[in-house]
Amino acid sequence: MRILITASFHEEGLNILRQHGTVIHEDWRTSGHVYWGEELLEKLTTVKADAVIVEADAVTEEVFKGLSLKFVGSARDSPKEVDIDSATSHGVPVLYAPGRNAESVADLTILLMLAQARKLIATDRLLKTGEVIIDSAEDFTKLHDSLKGQELGRSTVGIVGLGQIGLRVAKRLQGFGSRVIFNDPHVTAEQGKTVDAEKVELETLLRESDFVTLHTRATPETFRMVGKEQLAWMKPSAHLINTARSAIIDEDALFEAIQSRTIAGAGLDVHSREPVGSDNRFLQFDNVTVTPHIGGNTQDVVYRQSMILASDIDRFLKGETPKYLANPEVLKPTK
Repeated sequence: MRILITASFHEEGLNILRQHGTVIHEDWRTSGHVYWGEELLEKLTTVKADAVIVEADAVTEEVFKGLSLKFVGSARDSPKEVDIDSATSHGVPVLYAPGRNAESVADLTILLMLAQARKLIATDRLLKTGEVIIDSAEDFTKLHDSLKGQELGRSTVGIVGLGQIGLRVAKRLQGFGSRVIFNDPHVTAEQGKTVDAEKVELETLLRESDFVTLHTRATPETFRMVGKEQLAWMKPSAHLINTARSAIIDEDALFEAIQSRTIAGAGLDVHSREPVGSDNRFLQFDNVTVTPHIGGNTQDVVYRQSMILASDIDRFLKGETPKYLANPEVLKPTK
C-alpha cells in the first residue's frame, strides 16, 4: 500500500502507518501547495497512491471517479473538504479526527477572556507610545485607574454551544470560580451540571453575562445569530469572544457596537475576511483582541490529529471497525 499524506503529521503517526506500506509525506504547510480536485487526482496517480490523508486539499468527485482508493483520511474535526456523497457511492471510507483542536481552542478562548478582562491590548499599546511618564503619584494613580480590569472569578460567563470546545472552556472556568451559564439546544440541563453550568435561554445568557463566548457550528440556524438586536441585549460592560466561526456574528453590527461602546469589547479569532492581515478593521480598537484564526494552531493539535487518524487507520486496515468514520454505511457488515 502507498499512502500520500499532505496534512501536517507527527512522526509517531507516520511510523504507525509505515507498518502498512510506503508513506509519502508532503506537508502542505511546508510545500505551500494545496491540491484541488483533478490536480489532486493527478498527484495521486503520479505517486501511485492507494490512499490519501488531507488537511487543506479538496478531495472531489473527480478523485473518486478516477481512482479506486482504499480510504481517505481528513485531519479535521469534520471532513468538509471531502465529497462524502461521492466517497460513499464509490465505497471509500472517510476517516476524520474529531476533537483534534478542542483543547487548543479552549485555551485560546480563556486567553482572549483574560486579555479583555485585564485590558491587555490597551495597556501594551499605551506603553509602546512612549508617552507614559510617571513623575508623580498623581500620574501613577491616573495610569492605574485607566487600566483597571476585572477578575474572571467574579464574572458570569455565557457559553453558546456546550460541545467539545464549550465543555472544555466550562471546565477551565471552574478553576477561576466563574459563574457559568450556557445555551445549547442539543445539551440538557443535567449534562450542563457536570461542569457546573446552568442552562438558560439565549436572551437571558446575553443579558446576564460579563463574557459571552461562542462555540457553536456555522449552520443555517446559527447564521448571524448574534446581530444588532442580540448585541443590544448585552451589558455595556460585557465582552464578546468568538473562536468558532465568523458567520455566527453579524460582523458589521459588531463593529458598530464596538464603535458606539454598546459593549465593552471583543476577542476575535475568526473573521469574515481571512487570512487576516494588518488591514483588519477591528485592529483600530484598543478594546478588541484580534488573532488570525490560530485557535487550533499548536504543535499539540498536529500530534493529536496524527494519532487519532493513524490509530483509526491502523484499526481499519487490520479489519477492525474504526472509531471515527464519516460514512459507516460503506463498511460491509461482519458476520
